[in-house]
Amino acid sequence: MPARRNIFFRNCFFCVVLVLTGLLSSCVTSKQVNLMQEPTKNNHIPSYPDTVSYSDYEIRIGDRLQIRVHSVDEQVQKLFSTAIGGGSNWNNYNNMSSYGQGYANELYTYLVLEDGTIDFPLVGRLNVHGLNTRQVKLRLEDELSTYIKDYGEFKMVSADVNVVQRMYSVISEGGSGNYAIRREKMTIYEALAQAGDVGDWSDRSKVKIIREIEGQTRVMEFDVRSMDIINSEYYYVEPNDVIYVQQLRGKAFGVSNITTSISVVATTISFGGFVYGIVQRIINAANKK
Repeated sequence: MPARRNIFFRNCFFCVVLVLTGLLSSCVTSKQVNLMQEPTKNNHIPSYPDTVSYSDYEIRIGDRLQIRVHSVDEQVQKLFSTAIGGGSNWNNYNNMSSYGQGYANELYTYLVLEDGTIDFPLVGRLNVHGLNTRQVKLRLEDELSTYIKDYGEFKMVSADVNVVQRMYSVISEGGSGNYAIRREKMTIYEALAQAGDVGDWSDRSKVKIIREIEGQTRVMEFDVRSMDIINSEYYYVEPNDVIYVQQLRGKAFGVSNITTSISVVATTISFGGFVYGIVQRIINAANKK
């Protein structure tokens, strides 16, 4: 009997050790999920060179531009409101779609065609590919000024040009979806926050951004936990970026923290003792017979 009891307890001990080892190795620690960590060799947080440089977004084929023309002269303003489709409808448009959001009515935006141009009333085809919004504004104002020579006292117009429907995508364990870039300079932190974070089981040390640069697709990998990304090329999100965050290997165990691990081990030990008690009673009953 003592020999059997020792064998049973020894087997239980080994099982508990195996379960505990597996659970603890699969726990998600704060080091794995916390952002803004100081890069050091001890905690394996990489450092990145100071390469941050933000340049104005260059308009690409397939973009949509929101354009509105203004003039202090009523005749000129009426001319452009009628030709471009502004009028009172612009109030409803502005309420529906603020700058940078992807909800603009296509009737009031202009698609950048395959040849890099937009088809703008009174002007015709205007090449905008590779320009930023400020450059398009100046070019458009220059083109439109030639059409108001016979209208009103003031020979000047002003144009507002914005890129709308600027989106980025997130693919992660915490969820996937497409999201609007809501302001000119949107950071990786803001992008992930808008997506609802990436989940506890996402590997923040290997975040990938798939980005189109000068017609070429580039995959950039970085550790979003590092504080150094604030000064790196990975800090700002660009339109059409795809952010991919892969899963941690430990998700198969389904345990997210040490407290849960201890609870599972305690339950395992308790259940083992319960089973042992039943087995022992059966053995004792058999020996009495």
